[in-house]
Amino acid sequence: MYKLLVDAVDTVLALKPLVANANHCEVVIAPVFTALKTVADRLEGSNIGVAGQNCSTEPAEGAHTGEVAATMLRDVGAKYVIVGHSERRQLYFETDSMINKKCQAAITAGLAVILCVGESLEQREQGTAERVVSGQLSGGLSGLTASDLDRIIIAYEPVWAIGTGRTATPEQAQEMHAFIRRVFADRYSDQAANELRILYGGSVKPDNIAGLMSQKDIDGALVGGASLQAESFAKIVNYGRQ
Repeated sequence: MYKLLVDAVDTVLALKPLVANANHCEVVIAPVFTALKTVADRLEGSNIGVAGQNCSTEPAEGAHTGEVAATMLRDVGAKYVIVGHSERRQLYFETDSMINKKCQAAITAGLAVILCVGESLEQREQGTAERVVSGQLSGGLSGLTASDLDRIIIAYEPVWAIGTGRTATPEQAQEMHAFIRRVFADRYSDQAANELRILYGGSVKPDNIAGLMSQKDIDGALVGGASLQAESFAKIVNYGRQ
Protein backbone atom coordinates (compact mmCIF):
# COMPACT_ATOMS: atom_id res chain seq x y z
CA MET A 1 0.00 0.00 0.00
CA TYR A 2 2.44 2.59 -1.33
CA LYS A 3 2.30 5.68 -3.57
CA LEU A 4 -0.41 8.15 -4.35
CA LEU A 5 -1.32 8.47 -8.02
CA VAL A 6 1.19 11.16 -8.91
CA ASP A 7 3.99 9.22 -7.21
CA ALA A 8 3.05 6.01 -8.99
CA VAL A 9 3.05 7.76 -12.37
CA ASP A 10 6.40 9.44 -11.68
CA THR A 11 7.89 6.07 -10.74
CA VAL A 12 6.75 4.25 -13.88
CA LEU A 13 7.81 7.11 -16.14
CA ALA A 14 11.27 6.91 -14.56
CA LEU A 15 11.31 3.12 -14.86
CA LYS A 16 10.33 2.85 -18.54
CA PRO A 17 13.63 4.00 -20.09
CA LEU A 18 15.69 2.12 -17.51
CA VAL A 19 14.26 -1.27 -18.52
CA ALA A 20 13.39 -0.55 -22.15
CA ASN A 21 16.08 -2.96 -23.37
CA ALA A 22 15.24 -5.72 -20.88
CA ASN A 23 14.28 -8.36 -23.43
CA HIS A 24 15.64 -11.22 -21.31
CA CYS A 25 12.68 -11.27 -18.92
CA GLU A 26 9.15 -10.10 -18.27
CA VAL A 27 8.86 -6.92 -16.21
CA VAL A 28 5.65 -6.49 -14.22
CA ILE A 29 4.66 -3.90 -11.62
CA ALA A 30 1.72 -4.04 -9.21
CA PRO A 31 0.46 -0.58 -8.22
CA VAL A 32 -2.41 -0.01 -5.84
CA PHE A 33 -5.93 -0.31 -7.26
CA THR A 34 -6.44 3.46 -7.46
CA ALA A 35 -3.43 3.84 -9.77
CA LEU A 36 -3.96 0.79 -12.00
CA LYS A 37 -5.79 2.41 -14.90
CA THR A 38 -3.56 5.48 -15.11
CA VAL A 39 -0.36 3.47 -14.78
CA ALA A 40 -1.50 0.93 -17.37
CA ASP A 41 -2.29 3.78 -19.78
CA ARG A 42 1.15 5.33 -19.24
CA LEU A 43 2.79 1.98 -19.93
CA GLU A 44 0.87 1.17 -23.10
CA GLY A 45 3.26 0.05 -25.82
CA SER A 46 6.11 -0.54 -23.36
CA ASN A 47 7.63 -3.80 -22.19
CA ILE A 48 6.23 -3.39 -18.66
CA GLY A 49 3.10 -5.29 -17.68
CA VAL A 50 0.69 -4.42 -14.88
CA ALA A 51 -0.65 -6.64 -12.10
CA GLY A 52 -3.32 -6.25 -9.47
CA GLN A 53 -2.13 -6.88 -5.92
CA ASN A 54 -5.23 -8.94 -5.13
CA CYS A 55 -8.70 -9.75 -6.45
CA SER A 56 -12.06 -10.87 -5.17
CA THR A 57 -13.12 -14.47 -4.75
CA GLU A 58 -16.21 -13.52 -6.74
CA PRO A 59 -15.86 -14.05 -10.49
CA ALA A 60 -18.00 -11.10 -11.59
CA GLU A 61 -19.72 -7.96 -10.39
CA GLY A 62 -22.30 -8.18 -7.65
CA ALA A 63 -23.24 -7.05 -4.16
CA HIS A 64 -19.75 -7.30 -2.65
CA THR A 65 -18.96 -3.81 -1.41
CA GLY A 66 -15.24 -3.07 -1.22
CA GLU A 67 -14.18 -5.93 -3.48
CA VAL A 68 -12.52 -5.74 -6.91
CA ALA A 69 -13.28 -8.52 -9.39
CA ALA A 70 -10.61 -10.03 -11.62
CA THR A 71 -12.68 -8.97 -14.63
CA MET A 72 -12.39 -5.38 -13.43
CA LEU A 73 -8.61 -5.67 -13.20
CA ARG A 74 -8.50 -6.98 -16.75
CA ASP A 75 -10.81 -4.16 -17.84
CA VAL A 76 -8.37 -1.44 -16.70
CA GLY A 77 -5.32 -3.00 -18.29
CA ALA A 78 -3.94 -5.55 -15.82
CA LYS A 79 -2.64 -8.81 -17.26
CA TYR A 80 -1.58 -10.41 -13.98
CA VAL A 81 -2.79 -10.62 -10.40
CA ILE A 82 -0.96 -11.53 -7.20
CA VAL A 83 -2.91 -14.05 -5.13
CA GLY A 84 -2.20 -15.40 -1.65
CA HIS A 85 0.54 -12.95 -0.70
CA SER A 86 1.83 -13.66 2.80
CA GLU A 87 0.41 -10.37 4.08
CA ARG A 88 -3.04 -11.37 2.82
CA ARG A 89 -2.69 -14.73 4.55
CA GLN A 90 -1.33 -13.31 7.82
CA LEU A 91 -3.07 -9.96 8.24
CA TYR A 92 -6.38 -10.68 6.52
CA PHE A 93 -6.67 -14.39 7.33
CA GLU A 94 -7.07 -15.58 3.77
CA THR A 95 -7.39 -19.35 3.61
CA ASP A 96 -6.26 -21.73 0.89
CA SER A 97 -9.93 -22.14 -0.08
CA MET A 98 -10.33 -18.38 -0.58
CA ILE A 99 -7.09 -18.20 -2.50
CA ASN A 100 -8.22 -21.04 -4.73
CA LYS A 101 -11.42 -19.16 -5.57
CA LYS A 102 -9.34 -16.12 -6.47
CA CYS A 103 -7.10 -18.22 -8.73
CA GLN A 104 -10.11 -19.64 -10.52
CA ALA A 105 -11.75 -16.22 -10.88
CA ALA A 106 -8.53 -14.72 -12.26
CA ILE A 107 -7.99 -17.50 -14.79
CA THR A 108 -11.61 -17.23 -15.93
CA ALA A 109 -11.04 -13.50 -16.43
CA GLY A 110 -7.97 -14.19 -18.57
CA LEU A 111 -5.36 -13.01 -16.09
CA ALA A 112 -2.09 -14.71 -15.29
CA VAL A 113 -1.89 -15.63 -11.60
CA ILE A 114 1.15 -15.11 -9.40
CA LEU A 115 0.34 -17.54 -6.57
CA CYS A 116 2.38 -16.92 -3.43
CA VAL A 117 3.37 -19.67 -1.02
CA GLY A 118 5.78 -19.77 1.90
CA GLU A 119 6.38 -20.79 5.47
CA SER A 120 6.83 -18.82 8.69
CA LEU A 121 10.01 -18.89 10.77
CA GLU A 122 8.29 -21.11 13.34
CA GLN A 123 7.24 -23.59 10.66
CA ARG A 124 10.75 -23.68 9.21
CA GLU A 125 12.30 -24.25 12.62
CA GLN A 126 9.80 -27.03 13.30
CA GLY A 127 10.83 -28.76 10.08
CA THR A 128 7.39 -28.45 8.47
CA ALA A 129 8.26 -25.94 5.72
CA GLU A 130 7.82 -28.39 2.85
CA ARG A 131 4.55 -29.72 4.25
CA VAL A 132 3.20 -26.17 4.63
CA VAL A 133 4.19 -25.14 1.10
CA SER A 134 2.85 -28.37 -0.38
CA GLY A 135 -0.47 -27.78 1.38
CA GLN A 136 -0.66 -24.22 0.10
CA LEU A 137 -0.01 -25.43 -3.44
CA SER A 138 -2.60 -28.19 -3.21
CA GLY A 139 -5.20 -25.89 -1.71
CA GLY A 140 -4.55 -22.96 -4.01
CA LEU A 141 -4.50 -25.03 -7.20
CA SER A 142 -7.40 -27.31 -6.36
CA GLY A 143 -9.67 -27.90 -9.34
CA LEU A 144 -7.31 -26.32 -11.85
CA THR A 145 -6.50 -28.31 -14.95
CA ALA A 146 -3.19 -28.88 -16.69
CA SER A 147 -4.22 -26.34 -19.35
CA ASP A 148 -4.74 -23.72 -16.61
CA LEU A 149 -1.07 -23.99 -15.67
CA ASP A 150 -0.08 -21.82 -18.62
CA ARG A 151 -1.38 -18.90 -16.58
CA ILE A 152 0.08 -19.92 -13.21
CA ILE A 153 3.33 -18.51 -11.83
CA ILE A 154 4.45 -19.56 -8.36
CA ALA A 155 6.19 -17.13 -6.01
CA TYR A 156 8.01 -18.62 -3.04
CA GLU A 157 8.20 -16.05 -0.28
CA PRO A 158 9.55 -17.29 3.04
CA VAL A 159 7.59 -15.20 5.52
CA TRP A 160 10.62 -14.88 7.79
CA ALA A 161 12.55 -13.10 5.03
CA ILE A 162 9.98 -10.45 4.06
CA GLY A 163 10.62 -6.92 5.24
CA THR A 164 12.96 -8.22 7.93
CA GLY A 165 16.24 -7.63 6.16
CA ARG A 166 16.82 -11.37 6.36
CA THR A 167 17.11 -13.26 3.11
CA ALA A 168 17.07 -16.96 2.49
CA THR A 169 20.45 -17.98 1.16
CA PRO A 170 20.48 -18.85 -2.52
CA GLU A 171 20.89 -22.46 -1.47
CA GLN A 172 17.88 -22.35 0.88
CA ALA A 173 15.76 -20.74 -1.82
CA GLN A 174 16.91 -23.26 -4.42
CA GLU A 175 16.05 -26.15 -2.13
CA MET A 176 12.42 -24.99 -1.79
CA HIS A 177 12.11 -24.06 -5.46
CA ALA A 178 13.29 -27.55 -6.44
CA PHE A 179 10.75 -29.02 -4.03
CA ILE A 180 7.95 -26.95 -5.58
CA ARG A 181 8.95 -28.18 -9.02
CA ARG A 182 8.83 -31.79 -7.77
CA VAL A 183 5.34 -31.18 -6.39
CA PHE A 184 4.24 -30.03 -9.83
CA ALA A 185 5.86 -33.04 -11.48
CA ASP A 186 4.01 -35.38 -9.13
CA ARG A 187 0.70 -33.50 -9.39
CA TYR A 188 0.71 -32.80 -13.12
CA SER A 189 3.66 -33.88 -15.28
CA ASP A 190 7.39 -33.44 -15.80
CA GLN A 191 6.61 -31.09 -18.66
CA ALA A 192 4.41 -28.91 -16.48
CA ALA A 193 7.11 -28.82 -13.82
CA ASN A 194 9.81 -27.89 -16.30
CA GLU A 195 7.72 -25.12 -17.85
CA LEU A 196 6.61 -23.69 -14.50
CA ARG A 197 8.10 -20.32 -13.57
CA ILE A 198 8.96 -20.01 -9.89
CA LEU A 199 9.84 -16.60 -8.48
CA TYR A 200 11.68 -15.91 -5.24
CA GLY A 201 10.32 -13.18 -3.01
CA GLY A 202 12.00 -12.28 0.25
CA SER A 203 14.01 -9.05 0.63
CA VAL A 204 15.31 -9.22 -2.95
CA LYS A 205 17.75 -6.38 -3.55
CA PRO A 206 20.21 -5.29 -6.25
CA ASP A 207 23.09 -6.76 -4.24
CA ASN A 208 21.63 -10.27 -3.84
CA ILE A 209 19.74 -10.82 -7.10
CA ALA A 210 22.69 -12.31 -8.99
CA GLY A 211 23.29 -14.99 -6.36
CA LEU A 212 19.63 -15.92 -6.28
CA MET A 213 19.25 -16.04 -10.05
CA SER A 214 22.31 -18.27 -10.38
CA GLN A 215 20.29 -21.12 -8.90
CA LYS A 216 18.83 -23.71 -11.27
CA ASP A 217 15.20 -23.50 -10.18
CA ILE A 218 14.89 -19.76 -9.49
CA ASP A 219 13.29 -18.24 -12.59
CA GLY A 220 12.66 -14.68 -11.40
CA ALA A 221 11.89 -12.47 -8.42
CA LEU A 222 8.86 -11.04 -6.66
CA VAL A 223 10.34 -7.75 -5.50
CA GLY A 224 8.94 -5.78 -2.57
CA GLY A 225 10.56 -2.72 -1.04
CA ALA A 226 13.30 -2.50 -3.65
CA SER A 227 10.69 -1.99 -6.36
CA LEU A 228 9.47 1.29 -4.87
CA GLN A 229 12.37 3.18 -6.44
CA ALA A 230 12.78 2.97 -10.21
CA GLU A 231 16.57 2.89 -10.03
CA SER A 232 16.83 0.01 -7.56
CA PHE A 233 14.15 -2.03 -9.36
CA ALA A 234 15.88 -1.45 -12.69
CA LYS A 235 19.15 -2.70 -11.22
CA ILE A 236 17.40 -5.93 -10.26
CA VAL A 237 15.81 -6.29 -13.69
CA ASN A 238 19.13 -5.60 -15.44
CA TYR A 239 21.39 -7.49 -13.04
CA GLY A 240 24.62 -8.54 -14.73
CA ARG A 241 23.89 -6.31 -17.72
CA GLN A 242 24.91 -2.87 -16.44
